Amino acid sequence: MTLGATLTGATLTPVQAQDFSAVVYVNNSVVTRYEVQQRMRFMAVLNSAETSAEAAEKALIEDRLRLEAARQIGVEVSDSGLEEGLSEFAGRAGLTTGEFIQVLERSGVERQAYRDFIKAGVAWREVVRQRILPTVSVSEAEVDQAMRRIVETPIVIAVLLSEIIIPIPPGQDEAIVDQAEAIAARSTSEGVFADAARRFSATPSAAQGGRLDWMQVANMPPTLRPILLGLRPGQVSPPLTIPGAVVLFYMRDTRGQLRPGASEQTLDFLTVTFPSMAEAQSAAAQARSCADLYTFANHLPDQQVVRQTASQNAIPTYTGVLLASLDENETSVVARGTGADVLMLCDRTPALLAGLDAGPVPTATSDGEASTPANPDALPERESVREQVFNRKINAAADAYLAEQRGDAVIRRP
Repeated sequence: MTLGATLTGATLTPVQAQDFSAVVYVNNSVVTRYEVQQRMRFMAVLNSAETSAEAAEKALIEDRLRLEAARQIGVEVSDSGLEEGLSEFAGRAGLTTGEFIQVLERSGVERQAYRDFIKAGVAWREVVRQRILPTVSVSEAEVDQAMRRIVETPIVIAVLLSEIIIPIPPGQDEAIVDQAEAIAARSTSEGVFADAARRFSATPSAAQGGRLDWMQVANMPPTLRPILLGLRPGQVSPPLTIPGAVVLFYMRDTRGQLRPGASEQTLDFLTVTFPSMAEAQSAAAQARSCADLYTFANHLPDQQVVRQTASQNAIPTYTGVLLASLDENETSVVARGTGADVLMLCDRTPALLAGLDAGPVPTATSDGEASTPANPDALPERESVREQVFNRKINAAADAYLAEQRGDAVIRRP
């Protein structure tokens, strides 16, 4: 379900009483019970996974810390910056700022509550830009590692799901969506989900706790695929609205297969021929990398020091067997007449990563009237992976900085 659909359908009972008593103090700021109630409503409208009072209180404390961190470095959110933040947030839901505000206020979320949320987010983004961004970089080795992980991760081709389909009687849309959200929130195991399916689901699978047989991803509706493929085993989908009903899915298991060619490898290895077995064994025992091994071979003729990079299919069988048992920077010593070879594996790389620039493109392209469909087996572009790694490191560093702010703060209860 998109955020826009969630917001458009959200209507909550207006707040009847306003309790401004203090819940927690954060340094010199106070979080009131009324703010907690408002944040709970806001989180519910946004279809957050957790909408409890504890979650709302934690989010408000963190917002106070974000604003304090911004104040410490002289960051202030202007009225125009706040309006831009509101517009950007509304745009993610496919709404104008006015439409976004109407949905929130219709749901009982008052002006100050959502403006405080946006203000903290805008201020924190500037803190991250000034304090975190300059400290984060992504090396080529990190991109290589991420690309390798993508190659080695199977593509999901089938899923094992459980389902709950709850009919929506006329005029009860809100109540049924709320019920589905509550089921999703407490379904921390298959057993809990299965119990809810037996009680509430209106499908033949209800008697089996909603359990379905293996389903091929290719057979699923295209709009459903990204939602289900975003789940890990043990997770529940957000409530999905279909005509006349709300649907929940529980991911029990997945099946996957590697991309074509992902199991093939390109090996980088070094062979050094020493005049005696003793010298070869000594070099093998001391060398910790291919660069080290070169230093033990610097007195040897060039023809006795051979480094090769080749696919597994192009490597002689005996050498291939020896390399198969080696990890990177490990050696094998092989007798050769009166001398001996030291064989060291320098690197083992998935063949798909070799010559990647000439490989298939993961996105659809068009040239005039001709169109090339997206290749589902293709690897993402390297710069796209670099950006993913960079964003992941930024988020981790920002979380660590916020945790540091919390550790330094004075947080107390009345």
